[in-house]
Amino acid sequence: MGIVFALMSIRILLQKNGKFPNSHIGGNKALNDKGIYCATTQDKMARKQAITFKSLKLDTEYESNTTSC
Repeated sequence: MGIVFALMSIRILLQKNGKFPNSHIGGNKALNDKGIYCATTQDKMARKQAITFKSLKLDTEYESNTTSC
């Protein structure tokens, strides 16, 4: 395991703008195009949808039958 890590480190140091590969689901463009995201992103999206409020439509008959004090 140490040898593999050392070889990856050497490769990253020798490359121009070398970075560790992004192995997270959110970094995979092909999966994102299919609508597959990481669990954290899916949770954020679900919470955002749950927060949206829908306006209620009251019947005009109901409003006319109410009495005010």
